[in-house]
Amino acid sequence: MLKVNRYTYLAILHDMIVAAAAWAGAYLLRFNFDLPQNFQNEIGRTLLWVVPMQAAIFWFMGLYRGIWRFASVADLRRILKAVLLAALLIPLCLWMFRVDAVVPRSVLILDPILLLLVMGGDRLLYRLWKDNQLYGDFHFRGEPVLVLGAGSAGIGLAKELARSSEWHLVGFLDDDTGKHGRLVNGIKVLGPIDSLPHWAQRQGVSQIILAIPSATHQVRRRVIELANSIGVEALMVPAFEDLLSGRVAISQLRAVELDDLLGRDPVQLDNAILQEQLTGKVVLVTGAGGSIGSELCRQIAVFKPKKLVLFELSEFALYNIEQELQQKFPYLDISYLAGDVRDDVRLEEVFAECKPSAVFHAAAYKHVPLMERHNTWQAVRNNVFGTWRVASCAQRHDVEKFVLISTDKAVNPTNVMGTTKRLAEMVCQGLQRPEGTRFVIVRFGNVLGSNGSVIPKFREQIARGGPVTVTHPEITRFFMSIPEAAQLVMQAGCMGKGGEIFVLDMGEPVKIVDLAMDMIRLSGLGEDDIKIEFSGLRPGEKLYEELLADDENTLETPHPKLRIAQARQVAAAELQAMLDWVNTDLANSDQVVRERLQRWVPEYVPTSNGH
Repeated sequence: MLKVNRYTYLAILHDMIVAAAAWAGAYLLRFNFDLPQNFQNEIGRTLLWVVPMQAAIFWFMGLYRGIWRFASVADLRRILKAVLLAALLIPLCLWMFRVDAVVPRSVLILDPILLLLVMGGDRLLYRLWKDNQLYGDFHFRGEPVLVLGAGSAGIGLAKELARSSEWHLVGFLDDDTGKHGRLVNGIKVLGPIDSLPHWAQRQGVSQIILAIPSATHQVRRRVIELANSIGVEALMVPAFEDLLSGRVAISQLRAVELDDLLGRDPVQLDNAILQEQLTGKVVLVTGAGGSIGSELCRQIAVFKPKKLVLFELSEFALYNIEQELQQKFPYLDISYLAGDVRDDVRLEEVFAECKPSAVFHAAAYKHVPLMERHNTWQAVRNNVFGTWRVASCAQRHDVEKFVLISTDKAVNPTNVMGTTKRLAEMVCQGLQRPEGTRFVIVRFGNVLGSNGSVIPKFREQIARGGPVTVTHPEITRFFMSIPEAAQLVMQAGCMGKGGEIFVLDMGEPVKIVDLAMDMIRLSGLGEDDIKIEFSGLRPGEKLYEELLADDENTLETPHPKLRIAQARQVAAAELQAMLDWVNTDLANSDQVVRERLQRWVPEYVPTSNGH
């Protein structure tokens, strides 16, 4: 049922006036604007029949379902059909009702032509006016902007920019030589992307937009370097998968971000297996307010679990994620629970009440230097004892799948944090039984922008005007985005059969000093503006990270970005002795902790700056 509002009434009134004017105009044209008196009288008599009938046909043909603001070829097609139908029915109606009037045949031909021109033309003019295109090349407002990419995304962006009062598009740049000099949506393709400095200066452009959602990181890096060299700001359209999903519009531009330059291919998820194990199930996430934990909650929520349980020690972090998820997923049943993973009473209460079928254990102390001195025993208690508490509770309550978030720092560890995560891996492997809960471990490197990572630190240092501090000119790390890490954790967790350590494909290691330089350039500055200083390795830090220990190999999986590490097995007696130690409430000095850790993890070799 069409909802009638004031705009609908205005459109109907407009078309009735146009119908009357077109009918009278057809008579005037027929008699070369010298209308005899008898035909003047006939116009009045026939209008009483013609206009109401045309109005009824226009309504029946759905002319008022469209919005003039977005008038298109489809609307013109409807007008054409309605006008042709009216042209056929008018003489039939006048004959059937024996209207006392002589209508010239030429009037019956001229009337639909005039009607089509005026009704279609008015709608087109209205759209051009609303899109700020009515005055051709005269733009009275908005900053000039160049769009890089004259493909489908660029064309869609051009249409939306035409309605913007903030920008006006002055040209496209595209590497396809076949498009050079041609008009796309009325805008000229000026040349290749490398000609950006010339056209930006000539057109007085201070902003450019990269409208190639599928552009490689090499293309994005080239655009950023060109933009920085001439002092213009670079923006991007959203990712292609976001546009396809309808989550965002092409006009929702964003600044180029660091992970746009790192060159990682998008993750291809096996949605069938994820839906099977997440949709309609109760899923619990520990450390749900942290970087990885909160992103896991966002990704899991998309699959519509029966209930999503967030378990978090930090009240502030829990509040933040609560505010976000309530807005994004108001239809989901979500519980926000405060608690400590070392508190067995609280864990029993939560598991008994919520009855989760899957647990993602992301709660951990992760900051290497902080855990290296004065906090070593707390790192053991939280990362090892806390994992054992949650994992054993999951086992008692028949949880189907338990996924431990581990780290590449657990491989040949040189610091306390990495060693405790290796012990957490051993706990899960030791708890694995032929039947019951399946324990899956996922090991990966640094994530961009996570709490405690170098990215927020560099951003803050750049905002202060520098210097940016890097520990060593040769230090390298593996990096991936937080959403990519969370997606692969979910994928690995659902694929795991029990006892495996999944290793994520982290790509090529990145020099931290190159990362700092990229961030400086993304800020629109150069190395002369922001200095880089080297501060020396911190406690427990090593120059490079590894994804596999010396005695580990990997097996392939069906997913190209996941492999299974074949880690050494832990003897039951050894595991029990270690658990007896971490289960004590006695305080242990840093030295005692390191000695015990070396006993349980022989590959742990403390760095000299860790003492």
